Amino acid sequence: MKKQHLILLFTVLIVVLVFLDQWLKIWVKTNMSIYENMPLLGNWFGLHFVENEGMAFGLSWGANSGKLALTLLRIVLSAALIYYVIKKIKENKSSFLVVTIFALVIAGAIGNVLDSIFYGVIFNASTPDTIAVAFPPEGGYSGYFYGSVVDMFSVQLFPIPEWVPGFGGSWFFPAIFNVADSCVTVGIILMLIFNKRI
Repeated sequence: MKKQHLILLFTVLIVVLVFLDQWLKIWVKTNMSIYENMPLLGNWFGLHFVENEGMAFGLSWGANSGKLALTLLRIVLSAALIYYVIKKIKENKSSFLVVTIFALVIAGAIGNVLDSIFYGVIFNASTPDTIAVAFPPEGGYSGYFYGSVVDMFSVQLFPIPEWVPGFGGSWFFPAIFNVADSCVTVGIILMLIFNKRI
């Protein structure tokens, strides 16, 4: 592919994936109360609205200082990766595959960064009894860089037998995740598979 086509592909992929991620998060935030379930494909796949401190799959680290550090790190890494990919494209050292993989990872990072930076200011708090409102008169539930990341995908493939130490009685893959988490995960898996070509 030509350089300008790769740059266009890179840009469009990031914009489309971030848009899908944010659209779904905003829809969930403004249409579901926290911890609400919405089955989509039987009992094994659906929406389950939770919020987390900002790491993938509901993980957290270091309270507010860790949250701020994680957001700043994602911003720096996203900028560095964008610079790297554009540089490689201009040097004719990139391909459709490489651009797609990096676009997935960058879009995922940006998607969760937007939640962290802006959601605390834009929305009031979600509760089990109320649905959040955008731009409430009383203000948001926190300041810039301290918003919670919205997660919603719930996959319960099969129950883990009771006799399995540490995990017995729970479902296989109990984490709740979002489009951004999926993008990063798929991107990293593809990086591992195609590492020689990258």
